[in-house]
Amino acid sequence: MSETRVISLGCRLNHAESERIAALVEAQPDLVVVNSCSVTREAVRHTRQAIRRARKAHPGARLLVTGCAAETEREALGAMDEVDGFVANQAKLDARSWNVPEPRVALRQQGTRAFIGVQNGCDHACTFCSIPAGRGTSRSDDIAAVLRAVEARLIEGTREVVLTGVDLTSWGHDLPGEPRLGALVAAILDEFPQLPRLRLSSVDGIEIDDALFDLIADEPRVMPHLHLSLQHGSDLILKRMKRRHLRGDAVDLVARLKAQRPEIAIGADLIAGFPTETDTHHADNLSIIRECGIVHGHIFPYSPRAGTPAARMPQVGVATIKARAAELRSAVRRTRDGWLASLIGQPHTVLAEKDGSGYTPHFARVALPEGTAPGTIASITPTRIIEGMLA
Repeated sequence: MSETRVISLGCRLNHAESERIAALVEAQPDLVVVNSCSVTREAVRHTRQAIRRARKAHPGARLLVTGCAAETEREALGAMDEVDGFVANQAKLDARSWNVPEPRVALRQQGTRAFIGVQNGCDHACTFCSIPAGRGTSRSDDIAAVLRAVEARLIEGTREVVLTGVDLTSWGHDLPGEPRLGALVAAILDEFPQLPRLRLSSVDGIEIDDALFDLIADEPRVMPHLHLSLQHGSDLILKRMKRRHLRGDAVDLVARLKAQRPEIAIGADLIAGFPTETDTHHADNLSIIRECGIVHGHIFPYSPRAGTPAARMPQVGVATIKARAAELRSAVRRTRDGWLASLIGQPHTVLAEKDGSGYTPHFARVALPEGTAPGTIASITPTRIIEGMLA
C-alpha cells in the first residue's frame, strides 16, 4: 500500500474531519485510519465490520481507530486483533497525534460541495445520547478560522459550502462575546460574495437566533433546506429525552419559515421506539411528519447506549421498534413522493456531483444529462421521477 487510507463512518462532521485527517497523515506509508461512529449499536457494528474489512484488505498496514467509538467502545475495540492502537477523538485533528511536525492546511476534498466543521462536542444531556462521552464539551472554531477554511475550499473550486457540527446551532457560545450562528453565516456571505450556495447540516430549531432565521427565510444563497434535530413528535417523549423543545416549537418554526419562504424543504431526525413509547406517542411521531411536511427523514430505531439514562428506562420490544420505524419511513416516503411530484415541470438550479447526479437548492436529487461536468450549476427542468430521483 503506497498511500494512507482513511475510512469514515457516521455523520457529516466525521466525514469532514476525515478529509483533514487524510491531509495530515498522507505522507505516512502503510497506515489505515478508521474514523468511527457509535451513535447507535448498528453504528458500532458497522465500525467493527469496517475494521475487519480494512485489515483484510491491508494485512501489513498499521491500523488506528479514532472517532466516537474510539472513546465509548475502546475496551471492546481494543480486544480486536485487527486494531493496532487508538487516537483520541478530541485529538484527531491535532497534527501531533499523527507525528506530523507542523500543522498543515487540509485540502483533499475538491470540487462540488465542501463540508466544513465549525463546532464540535455537546454540552447537553439528552437521555439517549452517548455523543458527549465520545466528543466532549462544545467547542467552536472562531470566525477567522472558518473564513480561512471556506477560502481554501473556494480556491479548490467548491461551489457549495455545508457547515457542520455536533450541535451546530450552539456555535459561538464559548467564544468572546458569545456570537450566534447567524453571525457566522452572515460573515461568510459578506466575505465571499462569489460563493453561490451555503447549506446548513442538522440544527436544533430551538437555538435558531433571529439573524439566522432571517437568513434562512430570505437569503437566496442560503439554501432552502433545513434539517431539524427533532427526534420525536410527542411532548412527553421529548421531555423524557430531555430535549429543549416541544412539538409546538418545531411546528411553529416550520410554519413561520414556510410563510416567508414557501419552497423550503424540511428534513428531520426521528427516533422510533424510545423507551416508554406507547401507540399514542408513536401516532404523534407519525403525525408530525405530515404537519411539518418532512421530506428528508432520517429514521433511527432506538437502541440503548450503555451508561445513558434511557437505557435504564422501560424498553419497547425490538419487533415493535422495527415495525414503528418502518411506519415512520413509509410516512416520510409518502410526503416526499408528493413533494417530488410538485417539482416536475419547473426549472431548478442543480449542482452537479461526480456520479452523474446533482442536487437542487432544496436537496432534491436530480439525474443530469450525460457529460455534465462536476461542479457545474445547471438549470434542469425535470419531467419524471425515476426510483425517487428527478429526471
